[in-house]
Amino acid sequence: MILLWGLLQDSPLARVRAELQRLGAPVAFVDQRAILDSGIRVDVDDAIRAVITMGDLEVDLADVTAAYVRPYDSWRIGDIARAGRDSNECRHASEFDDSLWLWCELTEARVLNRPSRMAGNGSKPRQSTTIRAHGFQVPDTLITTDADAARAFAARYDSVVYKSVSGVRSIVSQLRPGDDRLDDLAWCPTQFQEHVPGVDYRVHVVGDDVFCSRIESQADDYRYAAKQGVEVSLSPADLPDDLSDRCRELAADLDLPLAGIDLRLTPDAAWYCFEVNPSPAFTFYDRHGQDIAGAVARLLHEAEVA
Repeated sequence: MILLWGLLQDSPLARVRAELQRLGAPVAFVDQRAILDSGIRVDVDDAIRAVITMGDLEVDLADVTAAYVRPYDSWRIGDIARAGRDSNECRHASEFDDSLWLWCELTEARVLNRPSRMAGNGSKPRQSTTIRAHGFQVPDTLITTDADAARAFAARYDSVVYKSVSGVRSIVSQLRPGDDRLDDLAWCPTQFQEHVPGVDYRVHVVGDDVFCSRIESQADDYRYAAKQGVEVSLSPADLPDDLSDRCRELAADLDLPLAGIDLRLTPDAAWYCFEVNPSPAFTFYDRHGQDIAGAVARLLHEAEVA
């Protein structure tokens, strides 16, 4: 059995679910919107045993051979959000989430991806060290809450971009001269990077498969180009074989069977790597029949039929 955990409205999860159904794979979907009607029991000694109840349905997680997990913060969703952070409903949701994350970490099933492996994305300096070890360039970077340090860093480069380093997705923006928001840094740790000119490439590693998209846009952050009134163009691209191998090896070194890797090719042919995303929203890029969702489904299904 293959376990999916998250929201039906989540595009990557929905696409993978549809592909698994097409393969005829047995699927148990843990819907976060039904969490108040769900329960979980976990026992850990020499092995981990867990059972989930969803309404009248009971799922023994010992039968799960693979899992694809993309949960959101339960306290932000539906009835939980309306009940509030101090409610019994929120406590129930938090206990459910913690227990299922524990199973994801300890189970012998194939998990895309385990929480300990995804946690590496929370330390940009540590991840950057691994990225460099695989031969990629990394932009000069400063993470700080000190406005003077940020100004000194910005003075060293023609152009600097920044984003928050909180757990919430943030938009990459260009630092403008005289930006008085620098004085607010004490309350918000922020990452500053030298701006590297070039063309963006997004690489998705799914097991041994590598998919690449070329992105062209004048936006500071192409993911939000439409909000800036700027066009973005995506097209499938082929990487040199050695670069594909390096992407596979980087994902493997981070122990991520599924990874999204952000690259940029500069005019002088240097490959920069900005980040390895352990839970990529690949459907944004999968617009030209690359079938990334199909590859994720097959990776999960392989564990089911092995």
